[in-house]
Amino acid sequence: MTRKAFFMPVLAILFMAVLPAPARSACTRAALQSAVDAYLVAQRAGAPGELPLAPQARYIENTAATPFGRGIVKTPLKIDFSRSLLDTTICETFTEVIVTDQAHPYVLGVRSRVEGGRIAELETLVTDADDWLFNADNYLKYSSTEDWGTIPAAARASRATLIAAANAYFDVMDDNSVKVPWGTPCNRLEGGARTGKGRPDDSCNVGVASGLKLTDRRFIADPQIGAVVGFIRWPTTVPDSHLFRLENGKLRFVHSLTVCTVPNCGFPKLAPPKPAAPQ
Repeated sequence: MTRKAFFMPVLAILFMAVLPAPARSACTRAALQSAVDAYLVAQRAGAPGELPLAPQARYIENTAATPFGRGIVKTPLKIDFSRSLLDTTICETFTEVIVTDQAHPYVLGVRSRVEGGRIAELETLVTDADDWLFNADNYLKYSSTEDWGTIPAAARASRATLIAAANAYFDVMDDNSVKVPWGTPCNRLEGGARTGKGRPDDSCNVGVASGLKLTDRRFIADPQIGAVVGFIRWPTTVPDSHLFRLENGKLRFVHSLTVCTVPNCGFPKLAPPKPAAPQ
């Protein structure tokens, strides 16, 4: 073999080694949706053995590595509603899962990373009665009636634009001079508490904190539905997800789930959210 013939395969191997996993393994919306559907079947049955797992797959619950057989996925759940983001750029999904079963209500934020059609990593934020402003009934009432439908192709924000909007929202919690693409109307849902009254002038720019640096940011974005989710940590160290919907480049909906790994998430005490009024 000549030096040139040997050198080219070595270059190819080195090039493949430095590529990120998604670049080596393209994924489609259909493949990601199939992984989400399989997760929901397994979660409803409490059967982690039914998950289409990749070799060496791992599970993370409330930011801690956890055996699949010990996490929430082993608990059968009566799922009332779910909504998913599919990010074909990084081959990841996010699913909001709402359970109002009075035996034990939950709202989950579930991330999966898919490789070759199989789940290589599953991560769940599990919120329930001890978590920030938790009220699954309210969460179901509001989330299930919002329109997160497909955005027309010509009106879609790019993945980068969606992530920039989420970052601006997080940055304004530290510096209130940061420009955020606030929309009107906009409704924010925290645990079970909702801003706004269903009026055309509803705003998410209410009760915004300052001086709080939100760290450990990770994003999953789905331009087709104008949605992006950001995983963060608050300064009190508690983990959180914020799910955003943008329409015409402006924030329309914001959903947050915050896991209180310390009492009251380390935040000042607030009154619990009131039950949602019937519509």
